[in-house]
Amino acid sequence: MAPIFTLGIDFGTSNSAAGYMLGNTPKLVEFSSGQTTLPTAFFFDFSSRKTLYGHAANTALIDGLEGRYMRALKRVLGKPIMHEKRQILNETVTFVDIIARFLAVIKARAEASSGHAFERVLSGRPVHFHDEGAAVDAKAEDDLRQCYLAAGFKDVRFMAEPEAAAISVRTPLPEGKLGLVVDIGGGTSDFSVFETTTVGGVNVIANHGIRIGGTDFDRALSIEYVMPLLGKGAQLRKHLGEGTLSAPKAIFNDLATWEKIPFVYSAKTSRMVAEMQSLALEPAKFKRLATTLEFQLGHDIAFAVERGKIDANDAEIGAAKIDLGVLEPGLVAPLSSQAFDLCIAQDVAAIKACAIETLQMAGVSKVRIGRIVFVGGSSLTSAVTLALKEAFPEAECVFSEAFTAVTNGLAIAAAV
Repeated sequence: MAPIFTLGIDFGTSNSAAGYMLGNTPKLVEFSSGQTTLPTAFFFDFSSRKTLYGHAANTALIDGLEGRYMRALKRVLGKPIMHEKRQILNETVTFVDIIARFLAVIKARAEASSGHAFERVLSGRPVHFHDEGAAVDAKAEDDLRQCYLAAGFKDVRFMAEPEAAAISVRTPLPEGKLGLVVDIGGGTSDFSVFETTTVGGVNVIANHGIRIGGTDFDRALSIEYVMPLLGKGAQLRKHLGEGTLSAPKAIFNDLATWEKIPFVYSAKTSRMVAEMQSLALEPAKFKRLATTLEFQLGHDIAFAVERGKIDANDAEIGAAKIDLGVLEPGLVAPLSSQAFDLCIAQDVAAIKACAIETLQMAGVSKVRIGRIVFVGGSSLTSAVTLALKEAFPEAECVFSEAFTAVTNGLAIAAAV
């Protein structure tokens, strides 16, 4: 009987990865030369009638190809919209179908590179997909399970992402000390308190999480610094009578939210924006909004915000900016490191509080934490790092496995 192999997959909000055991060592799947992560991105090319994934999807958007781009679909899991049918490329599909095809790409690449057929998958999942209760959380996991089954896997298991990261830890902790995984990805922040054993294993004592991640940082920056340039907070003349009122907020909130951007492109929304422009005291701002809708520049703006965020987080750059030249030549939104930190301060405070709550769930004090393992790209945000160092001043901080720990841990656990 042929052996049955299990693939570990970290399906992320912004990026995904996969791995399996090669001997006693985790082997990460390469999606292109030297690239072991695949952007969780989709581009429906209206010209070729094909769907592009990952780096190819991002390139298509940057190159200005005609089509529809989607990202951050992990945040849609558990929502009714997951199962709504929509027409894309002359085909009626749901988000289950769309995500399943992305997972099938990962499966095919893993099988091609390993020579194994993967019928089983151990998938990472956030401790909490949502903050809306157990029922929505369970629905999100079930949605993701359906995606894996539709992708061709026959057996699907899940492991909390910070727990997988803890499993990847190979260096023993000092005697009497515990470790804390801080896993901050695109959509969630997750934590695990763990201990290492004398035989080189790991015992996870408590898991906890909150629905805040890097895309929330993007959203906060966009709402604060970009959307006012498109009309957010601007005044509109009333249809009847004198006086003014503020422009409706909904369209700006949606345009600043990665997973909601595709849904602002509708004839109804364009008509609403045209009416706002006709009533605006500052019509030039709403002209920018109309241009964004006409040329579907929402994701281009979101990427500009993301780049500005990364630059503002780099202390060596100093004064950064959000370059909105794609919308209007020379249009920028200045963004200093201090302004970035202030903009995400509320989110960072919630992340810090959640980390402390994880210790309370484990029944241990702060002084027991000897090492913090930072995982996920957003864990490298300076404000987050500083907040966690303040909370656990005696702990060693480890950043060496920020982009590989979860996938390595899933590969290790999948082989057991």
